Order: sequence, then C-alpha cells, then structure tokens
Amino acid sequence: MKNLALALVVLFLFGNAVFSQSIPPDSLYFGQTPPGDSAIIFAPGLISLPGRNEPCITFSPDGKSAFFNIEFYPDPTKLPFIMFTEYENDHWTAPDTIPFAVGRGTGEPFFAFTNNRLYMFATNAINAQGIADISYSGKQGNIWSNPISLGNPPNSESYQYHPCIVGDTSLYFSSSAGYICRSQYTNGVYQTRVILPNPINYIGSQTWGDPYVSPDESYMILKSIRTGGYGQNDIYIAYKKIDGTWTNPKNLGNKINTQYDETSGDITPDGKYMTFGSNKDIHWVRSNFIDSLKYTNFVPYVKNSIPDQTVTVGQSFNYTISDSTFFDDDGSNTLTYGAKLANGNPLPAWLTFDTITRTFDGVPTIVQTLLFRVTATDTAGATASSILKIKVNPLTAINQIEKQGARIFPNPTSGLINISLDTLSDKTTIVEISNLKGQVILTNTFKNNIRIDLADKPKGIYITKLFIDNETIIGKICIE
Repeated sequence: MKNLALALVVLFLFGNAVFSQSIPPDSLYFGQTPPGDSAIIFAPGLISLPGRNEPCITFSPDGKSAFFNIEFYPDPTKLPFIMFTEYENDHWTAPDTIPFAVGRGTGEPFFAFTNNRLYMFATNAINAQGIADISYSGKQGNIWSNPISLGNPPNSESYQYHPCIVGDTSLYFSSSAGYICRSQYTNGVYQTRVILPNPINYIGSQTWGDPYVSPDESYMILKSIRTGGYGQNDIYIAYKKIDGTWTNPKNLGNKINTQYDETSGDITPDGKYMTFGSNKDIHWVRSNFIDSLKYTNFVPYVKNSIPDQTVTVGQSFNYTISDSTFFDDDGSNTLTYGAKLANGNPLPAWLTFDTITRTFDGVPTIVQTLLFRVTATDTAGATASSILKIKVNPLTAINQIEKQGARIFPNPTSGLINISLDTLSDKTTIVEISNLKGQVILTNTFKNNIRIDLADKPKGIYITKLFIDNETIIGKICIE
C-alpha cells in the first residue's frame, strides 16, 4: 500500500512530464495565451460564456480532458451539472453535458492520479449516503460511469462539496456546515472526517472553502470572507507547518481577488496556473504566488476568543489576556498589545490596561456592560483584535454598616440613606462619605438618627466612615 501511495504521489507531482508529452504545446488549455500575474478570463466564448455561472474547471493529468460545472445557486429548482470537452484528432471537442449528469446534481469536478477517474459531488449517486456525496466516476473506453459514493465516512447524511484528493489518497472537502474537513485514507478505508481548526476554519465565519491542497499537502488554497478582504469571498493560501498545523491564510491580493465572489482556486496539472471562478466566469493566473507569498509577513490572528468577564460594582477587577489568545506564525513574542472600547473611545476612567502584562485593572463605580477591543500588532504593523465583554453587576448584598447598633439603609439606594445609631444614639458620631478616588463629598456630626440625601451624586460606590468615640466603622454604600 505504501509503495502504491508513493507511486501515485510521484505520478501526481511529476504530472508536468506526462502532461507535456501528451498534447501539443500549442493546444494546451485550448491554445490560449497564458496569463501573467493578473487574472484574466479563461477561454472566453468557449468555456466562459455570458449568462451562466461557471465556478470551476479541472484538467486530467495528461491534459486531454477538461471538466467544468454550471451552477445556478441559489435557485433550488435548477440542478448544477458538469460539462466536458476532450482533445481528440488534433482538436478540442465542443463542450457538452457529461451523460452521468442527466437526472442528478453534479459539480466541482476534480482529477487525481489518473486520466480515468473523476471526483465530484453528486446527488443520487450509487451507494449514496447523504443528499450530495463526494463521489467518483470511472472511465471505461469512452464511457464514464454513473457517480459512485465514497461511502460513510467521508460522507454523511447531508451535503459534501468540492473534493480534493492528495498524494496519499486522503480527502479534503467542504461540509454542509461550511467547514473545511479532511478524511484520512488508511488501508483502503476513509476515516472519520476531521474539521480543520482555526485559522483554516475562520472564527465567526462559515468558509465553504472549496479547498485545493497540493499533493504533498505543503499548501492549501481556499476561499473565505475575512477581515481585510476585497469584497465577497476572496481566495487565500495557507502553508503546512512542521508540526502539521496550518498558517494563517494570506489573501492573494487585488490582482486576483475582486469585489465579486471568488471561488474554487485549483492548480493545473503542470503546476503553472491557478483556475478559479470570479463574477460567474472561469479565470486563470500564473501560480508563482505559491512560492513568493510564503516568505511575506503573516498577519497575526485570534487563536482563542476572550471569555466574557463579570465584576461587581465597587469590587476590584483584575484580568490578564491569555498569551494563547493571539498567534503569529512569524513569532508571537514580537506582538504588542493595546485596548480601547469597541467603539474606539478610550478606556473608562476606572480601568487601566498594562500593555506589557496584558492586564486590565480597576474598580468599577457603576452598573454597566462594556465591550472592549483588544488588539495585537506585529512588527510589520499587521493587527488582529478580539472583543472582551465586561459586565458590571450591582451589589445585591452590599455589606451594611451594622456594628454595636449602627446601621445604614437602604443599601443599594437611589440617593436617600438612613443612618441609625440605635443603642449608640447618646454618643456623638461623625459621618464621612468619600468616593473611590478618596475625595470626601460629605461630613456631618450627629447624635441621633439622620437622613442624608445623595441623589445629586454620581451613581457608584462610596466609602462611609462612622467615627464613634475612639472607634471607626467603615462600610460601602451603592447609589444606583
């Protein structure tokens, strides 16, 4: 099995030699002038036609077959279908619907290893497991079989999209929930799908990523809607790291991405070009970005969201942002941090943020819910940010001053407070009320019970001191 897998990898990786020997150079890709670094429409008037949506195209390893699909999303009454054209008798045949597409939905075709097996998603496949299965069609002579499901796993009872077979026959695809998944192929059997973690499956966004993964799994091309994009879905590239994880995907830039929906970035068998859908037409571009982007700056990203925090009015709040919150593939120890309110305003007066220790500290004075934006910036000035929610709760059981017959009530209060000395009414008492900054806002002397009106004071926590003879009683009151 290992020898077979190795042979398949060699065949896949060195398809260029097979490719160039199988079809005259002036007939490659329908005889078009190859593109440069800026994407152009692929085969206009032949493959890319007005009035229809062609999201992707795939070529057989020998270059003699091209399969592409027509899509009508989001119209549920029209099924997507695959068309094909072949190089025969020194010319390309007119594109036509593949016979197995009749009566079923088929789309997103993909060649792997040989010229006689085509992968796709298909409804009503043989041995169907779900609504739309990752399936394959085999070619016998000039006849392509009806789609045959790969079974469960990798399929489920729902939809699966955009298959990509890599060198060891393992499978990458998009699930119905919008996640990029991988299913390992072991001893002739596909294993349970694994949802790729962040940053491939982007936090807060369903990707439906149309993954193309190189045969050696060194890089992945995917589509996604992410911060800093150019419009709808853009195409990105991520690289496999030594530890088996993936880098933060990099946007391919505005020579490829547009304000429209980009989709299905697949690499041709010779490795020279990327084909993809954009604004309902197939486009293509040189693939030299695969190597060049690998050595540009990686943007930091949020690896783990910051959990919501709660605190009580008048109580100390201290919270440190975990060093696992942000990650930078260039090295996270170079990140610098900052924090503001989510609306861009500075932090409230009661709260500070230490940019070195990533620590918030303060004592809230009023009941409120605040959203903060915590930002990590790398040495190139690229940033990532996460939202921290702090909910400041009221004091539900604030400690009343109740010692040797002294009481303050109600507490919390809307402004009016009563101070009762009870058994201490014959003693002279000084009351001092100060805010949390230590500023005294009221001083009074009395012997009997007293009522104080603080309704004109700001809401928040205040420190109350009762000086009775040589004893001091300290407590808190809360104005709501």
